Amino acid sequence: MSEPGREKIANAAKRSRERDAAALRDPEPSLAKRFGQIGVLGWVIVGPMMLGVIVGNWLDHLLGSGIMLSAALTMLGAALGLWLAMRWMNRQ
Repeated sequence: MSEPGREKIANAAKRSRERDAAALRDPEPSLAKRFGQIGVLGWVIVGPMMLGVIVGNWLDHLLGSGIMLSAALTMLGAALGLWLAMRWMNRQ
């Protein structure tokens, strides 16, 4: 076998050992943990949206502004929820 061929095989074996070592250091989370993460993400996104709906609806009734504040605060809550979800996922 030529020298470049042996070098390719040696590099492939080294990468394989590194992947195996990384898998042992940081194993794949269980299915239950994944479902828990999905649930947390759902509430992180939905919570601020629902708060925006409730506060916006209350302010709309108080000020008689139709649904303008409800819509605005719902969108603001969605943006906040997505930002919080992205921040949470990056920390995981």
